Amino acid sequence: MGGENISTTTYSGILGRCFASGDFLSFQSQDLYQLTLCELQQNTAKAIQSLDLGLSLDFLGAKFDIINREDELTSYEQLYTTLVANEPEPMREFKLKFSTPTAFAQGKLQLPLPVPGLMFRSWLLSWNEFAPVYLGGGELIGYLVEAVVLKRHRIQTLPFRVNKGIVNGFVGEVTLQALYKTDSLLVNVANLLVNYSQFAGTGIKTRLGMGQTRLNTYSELSGLS
Repeated sequence: MGGENISTTTYSGILGRCFASGDFLSFQSQDLYQLTLCELQQNTAKAIQSLDLGLSLDFLGAKFDIINREDELTSYEQLYTTLVANEPEPMREFKLKFSTPTAFAQGKLQLPLPVPGLMFRSWLLSWNEFAPVYLGGGELIGYLVEAVVLKRHRIQTLPFRVNKGIVNGFVGEVTLQALYKTDSLLVNVANLLVNYSQFAGTGIKTRLGMGQTRLNTYSELSGLS
């Protein structure tokens, strides 16, 4: 696990409301837009942090004023120590928001569904590729599949253009639940991988803008049974 060629960079593209007409996109001057760029290796992460974008960004024929730039830098050791080694009280519910279309490779096809085993496999592959702390391989995925289930979701599928083709992916909110009596260490490892998803993204083509993943501190799903 982790020996595949995995992208070191995740990129969101411009997130926000826009309108498509043919080959053209229209943005709204009164709206706020967001762009996220993340590097999974320390030396190049610092290069992104020192990147000077100035006061505005010209992109797709539009000019965006940069009004709130946030730089966040952490380390694999810090994440592992805080979420696993220090043995915190386990979190047994994980709320995620997928901001850009997310899908998983299934042979020559793509699966646009939030399958817990595929999500954990995606995060674990990336972690094992770049982190100095090896978490485990297929056996760990097996344990996670039996311990963490999809509790609820509110998703829809959206097309994502890649070169001259289209990939269908899901966007929306997903809640995962660790089953009762699951070992605390395993739940904390699951929580570590869920938190890592914010940096690594989820599924395929994350360097092109797919699979942008966020922890959902406030969920619209909270009122659903």
